[in-house]
Amino acid sequence: MVPAVLLSLQSCFVAKEYQRPETIVQEDYFRTDQLPQDSLSMADVSWRELFTDPLLVGYIEEGLENNLDIRIALQQMEIAEAYMKQGRAAYFPTLGLQAQAAHQEMSKNTTMGALVDGSTQQFDLTANLTWEADIWGKIRSADRASQASYLQSVAAHQAVKTELIANIATIYYQLLALDEQKRITEITISNRISSLETTRALKDAGVVNEVGVKQTEAQLYRAQAVLVDLQNASRLLENTMSILLGNAPHQIERGELADQQIDTELKVGVPAQLLRNRPDVIAAEYGLVSAFEMTNVARSNFYPSIRLTATGGFQSTDIADLLDTNSMFANLIGGLAQPIFNGRQIRSEYEASQARQEQAYLNFRYAMINASREVSDALYNFQAASQTIEIKSQEFEAYDLATNYSEELLNYGLANYLEVLTARENALNSRLELINAEVEQLLSIVDLYQALGGGWE
Repeated sequence: MVPAVLLSLQSCFVAKEYQRPETIVQEDYFRTDQLPQDSLSMADVSWRELFTDPLLVGYIEEGLENNLDIRIALQQMEIAEAYMKQGRAAYFPTLGLQAQAAHQEMSKNTTMGALVDGSTQQFDLTANLTWEADIWGKIRSADRASQASYLQSVAAHQAVKTELIANIATIYYQLLALDEQKRITEITISNRISSLETTRALKDAGVVNEVGVKQTEAQLYRAQAVLVDLQNASRLLENTMSILLGNAPHQIERGELADQQIDTELKVGVPAQLLRNRPDVIAAEYGLVSAFEMTNVARSNFYPSIRLTATGGFQSTDIADLLDTNSMFANLIGGLAQPIFNGRQIRSEYEASQARQEQAYLNFRYAMINASREVSDALYNFQAASQTIEIKSQEFEAYDLATNYSEELLNYGLANYLEVLTARENALNSRLELINAEVEQLLSIVDLYQALGGGWE
């Protein structure tokens, strides 16, 4: 009769199997009309192949080995793995051993006290075994939830690796850009010192007045101030890079911007590949799986639990006879427990688990949508940087020629000195902006690589 009832109840509830929400893949896409899409993705390329600068490769290796965020993520994996092992152990019975010696002095004026001459003693050596039948899939669901939590921590660790690689490469390229801007500014300062001497000579010759001399001095001071800002920005970035490498702030050795070349073809694949490539998306889905399974656990609490309890061992009033066969005892109890009124705890936990599952779904959907946005942003940034490089190159050439022409005309008294100053300032700004565009192109490739989930494999 009881098995039939249990079978009937089990037919009413079976732990549901997780299925990926259809809307996750259907609603999200890459917004780009410039680059072709196919099944290949640059995320499948190793970072060792993507980056060709040996110094940068060495820094990435050092960061992956020593970075504190990486080490913290590894410890989080250890924690999750411990709970996963605990979840798997729930399938097995629990076993406990206990040894006990008890002595009691009793009143001799009582019936029991007179019977035992006022004192009793007892020695016990017992074992307790408890096992719960997983009829409703409660233990199985809890086990799956702990496995999903562990895999979520693994994906989170991978996400930290991807972000670290991108951050190291970004700062390295920014340092190279600052070095190039400092080089250009130092050349500009040297040229403006010469221009100041020339301007003073022109003043002596009556070609320009004192205003022209002071304006040339002001341009020199402006360039020197720009150099100070660039040097300071470089030192701050070196400090940031040092922390990423797990070290105290120190000088960062590096190459030159002109030598940097990323030859990997910019292929983004299809949106569904983010579900297997991008660690934060993977982690978000495992978070949904864990929440889904914990909803199964909360639902199973509405149904009876069946436990088998066995107790056995040795009991004796004389320790010398404790291990005698006549001292053996055993109890076996099978029980079915069904909560009736428990302060609404079960229903409240079930409703809360449903809300947590919905939160996890929304987090998963946001991670996918955000990943799509970041891919699209990186693509557009690359296209914009490429166009800017072409335009800024032409702009710099024009300003550079204008500077040369105006200085030559000034020497013959055929140009306004204000034109010369304007041409010089515009040429410097245009060259610095061109360097910014060149490094932005590199950074957009790094951003696209990270956005597609590259770097952790």
